[in-house]
Parts: sequence; C-alpha cells; structure tokens
Amino acid sequence: MKKTILILFAVLSQTAFVCFGQEADNSKPASTNVAGADYPRVDAQHRVLFRINAPKATSVVVSLGNTALTKGEDGFWTGRTEPQTPGFLCYSIKIDGVELNDPSSETFYDAGHIYSCIEIPEQGVDFYDVKDVPHGDVRSVWYKAKSTGEMRHAYIYTPPGYDQNIKQRYPVLYLLHGMNQDRRAWESQGRANFILDNLIAQGKAKQMILVMEDGGLAGINLAARRTQNPAGSANGAAAQRPGGMDPFWNGFTKVMIEDIIPMVDARYRTLTDREHRAIAGLSLGGAQTYQISETHLDKFASIGVFSAAPFGFSGIETAYNGLLAKPEAFSKQVKVFYIGQGSEEGPNAGRAIHEALDKAGVKNVYYEAPGTAHVFQTWRKCLYGFAPLLFQDK
Repeated sequence: MKKTILILFAVLSQTAFVCFGQEADNSKPASTNVAGADYPRVDAQHRVLFRINAPKATSVVVSLGNTALTKGEDGFWTGRTEPQTPGFLCYSIKIDGVELNDPSSETFYDAGHIYSCIEIPEQGVDFYDVKDVPHGDVRSVWYKAKSTGEMRHAYIYTPPGYDQNIKQRYPVLYLLHGMNQDRRAWESQGRANFILDNLIAQGKAKQMILVMEDGGLAGINLAARRTQNPAGSANGAAAQRPGGMDPFWNGFTKVMIEDIIPMVDARYRTLTDREHRAIAGLSLGGAQTYQISETHLDKFASIGVFSAAPFGFSGIETAYNGLLAKPEAFSKQVKVFYIGQGSEEGPNAGRAIHEALDKAGVKNVYYEAPGTAHVFQTWRKCLYGFAPLLFQDK
C-alpha cells in the first residue's frame, strides 16, 4: 500500500510539473497584463512565456527575440523567449505574417504606434514601483495656446499634499519625451510620478510640480520604427537628424515659453523665478532641452539631458551665448547640468558631450546606466539621479 501511494504521488507530481510548469520555474504574470490575464509571464531568468489562442493559424512569432511559438493540440501557441534586458519593452505578435498586439497585454503609445508592452523586473531595483507612501496626483489639463490658437493637452503631476498645503508654492520640472512619443510617455512608461513619490517620501528630493507636454515630435520618421524590437524611439539607436526638424523645434520652443510656462504659473502655485524651474528630456526631447535652455537660459537654472543626439548642442564655443567658454560664469547661472545615457548606447548619446565639457572645465554631472540601451530603463534611472539634485537651496 505504501509503495502504491509513493508511485501515485510521483505520477501526480510529474503531471503538476507538466500542467503548471510556470510555477516550477517561478514565472509570474507580467505586471503589464490586462486584468486577469495569466500570460505573458516572466520567469526568474527574465525570459517571457507566451500562450496565444490562434487555432487556425499556421505561424505565430513574437517580436521579442523573433521567438517562434509552437502550436498545441488545443489550438494554443506557446513558447519562451531568450532572457530579456530588464525594463519596459514593447513588442508585437505576427500571426501568419499579420502584425498584431497581444490581447492579454496593456498597450502603450511609442514609436508612433500603439504597441503591447511588458515590464521585465530588474532585481533589486524598485525606485519606480508603487509603494505605500504618500502619492501625488497626475492631472489631465486642457488649455488654449495663445501663440497658435490651438487647444493643447498636458499631464501635470502635483506632489503629495498639494491640495492641503494651500499656502505653499512649488518649483517646477518640465519633462520632455522623445521622437514618436507624446505627453503620455513619462507617466505610462517612465513611471515618473512614482519615481518622484518615492524620492520625496525618502527625503531625497524636494517636492516639485512636474509638467509633461507634447513636444511636437510624434509622427516623424515612422518608417524607421520597424526593427526587431518595434519601438524605434524607445528601443533603437539614438535618433539621427531628420530633414525639416528645425520647424518642429522652433514651434515647440515658442509654445513652451509663451504658453506652457505662463499657463502653469497661472493655474498652479509655482515659484516663478528661474532658480526654481528646470527642464529635462529624453532622446530627441533631450536635444530640444539643449535648444530651449540655450536660447532661454533666463527661464531655467537646471538642465537634464538623457540619451540626446548631439545635434541639439551647438558646441563649447557657441552654446549658451558663449558661457561654456567661461566655466565659472556658467556655473553661477546653471545650478545643475546633468547628462545621462545607457552604457550600451554609442558615445554620441551624451558621453562625448560630457567629455568635452570636462575638458573645457565646465561643471556637469554625468551618469551612465549599466547594461541598458536607448530604453526607458535608462531614462528612469536618469530621472532618479537628476531629481534629487534639483532645487537644493545651498
């Protein structure tokens, strides 16, 4: 009898392993899944497990690593990718050559398209997680731009206690997205609001208002987005200068100075001097940050550039009205000059400009995210390093 029980237990254990293999390798449903979806799953090795219902299909391929799935007798296609780089990755599914989003995953706007995206947890990294701390609000704000006559839309983060502390005024960080993204990117993918919540709760950053607007860079160079990992602006090489980009930049600079800043100062309790105003951006938004801050240094005392192509920077001799050639004068006007990029990006994503600034004796802060490329995991870490440096009255 005892031997029979042991044999039965072994059979049941093997069955459990086959039916519930995801538990055996400690995989968990991705945090970016739609409510109730068990797949895709992420295992301890950062591999992604897929299970797609397509009984009439002859081929199903996931863009992450160009992973081909295998069809089962039940009509479900299953498979596992190679280990993925931790962070926020966009992907698509091709069923018989037709590119589709994963119905089990939430979708996000990136690379000028709506994509399924997945969060791959990075071990020991939780600064952008939702924690049990006081949380600020992200407000959807519509307003009319007087300079253009158009209705515009911004997302504005107000820190914890903003509505209760009605006599307090706050500094402002204007945070720009990249090419073929829009105002949603920093909140939905970058988790900027949670990064600030956690830093403020830990006493590492000052309370601040965060403004996320549309830099006018959506819909540019869409043909370049289709790569193995489809999110061109968030997962590809640093953007090259497309023809006709200057009009977009110039137009947004005018809106920033004449419309966005006045609207924010009028509607919110802000500190309106330049010492309490900062600007930063990722990728092409970083190049815009160079241009806007160069031509309007009277508006911003802190500057952050994350993975920016060098064409936004006019050079040591001419940038900032020649102030870079006078390091002491520049440091008196600019409290923080922060440059960041991923270690897997080329030198033109920021490292080369940092080295030129160092050679010229210009004070700057440089950060290189280890093991990441032109992706939001790089930019999350850049914001995490940049925000605590802001508005420190010393």
